[in-house]
Amino acid sequence: MIPMVNLKAQYAEIQDEIISGFAETLDNCAFILGPNVQAFEKEAAEYLGVKHAIGCASGTDALHLALLAAGIGQGDEVITTAFTFIATAEAIKYVGATPVFVDIDPGTFNITPANILKAITPKTKAVMPVHLFGQPVDLPAIKAICEKHDLKLIEDCAQSFGATVDNQQTGSFGDAAGFSFFPSKNLGCFGDGGLVTTNSDEIAAKIKQFRNHGSDVRYYHDVIGYNSRLDELQAVVLRAKLKRIDQYNAARRHAARLYSKLLEDLPLTTPYEDRVGVHVYHQYTLLCDRRDEVMKALQDQQIASAVYYPVPLHRQNVFKDECAELSLPITESVAARCFSLPICANLSDETVQHIAGVIRKALTA
Repeated sequence: MIPMVNLKAQYAEIQDEIISGFAETLDNCAFILGPNVQAFEKEAAEYLGVKHAIGCASGTDALHLALLAAGIGQGDEVITTAFTFIATAEAIKYVGATPVFVDIDPGTFNITPANILKAITPKTKAVMPVHLFGQPVDLPAIKAICEKHDLKLIEDCAQSFGATVDNQQTGSFGDAAGFSFFPSKNLGCFGDGGLVTTNSDEIAAKIKQFRNHGSDVRYYHDVIGYNSRLDELQAVVLRAKLKRIDQYNAARRHAARLYSKLLEDLPLTTPYEDRVGVHVYHQYTLLCDRRDEVMKALQDQQIASAVYYPVPLHRQNVFKDECAELSLPITESVAARCFSLPICANLSDETVQHIAGVIRKALTA
């Protein structure tokens, strides 16, 4: 079986370092906000080029805490995309705000500055763009819109660790950003984990409060907070992988380029890089009118594939009433035709060639 992400192979390469770090943590018994969490936060901040990087329990929590700390709340509107994992919209709902879904670019699958501009109302207080599948949005243009209209910019970087725009890391442009360390991510831990980044001292202080039961000093609580701390053992894993993230992302980009070369003459659309930023290929996502046929051929050869995302958020049951009149034709068209192939840092050229061969056979037989 060829999985979407070969976590076993990745673990084998760093096993000794992980086991050593776990043993040290178990020996010193510093499990909550211990030395590895503190070190990882410092190392991540340096890598991402931000003043503050604050660990939390998940990527969803990272977005939630970022919105809270930025002052987004009841009655506010947040412009975002419907072509994303539901956590993006959940976080907006958690703070009492309303997600305003706009359509996407047909090539990048990301929201566009033009669509953001059309959706701004007096209630709009923030924009939350998603760097979908590892391709950065047009951050300079979106940031300019936010500055002109006095809107907070909260980046959803769940899929974009290591992606850059003009040599600047995603997660360093906005008022705050949320990262996910779900195991399959480019930088993933061995469970759930997240990170909030910001260059604002005020936002950082609030996030540190919120993640730790609203407390700055133990047993003294100034606000109602949450229990959302990055686990010390997960920080051990993340520190080991952070050293290698550029290597991991380069390997993903290599595999993506090979896929695209091998598939370029077939009746499908390979991923498009708009050159605004550097794509890190959390997913390698194609468009094909014969999607089900191709995925069946892959399944028959024990090759994994997946659809991210089959139902856009504005068509999910949870949003069906408030979005009943909303039409996002590009989003809906992409969702009906998209599918993703295995991609990870350990994917060999031979495996890419095999997968491409199965697709070619399915589409030309």
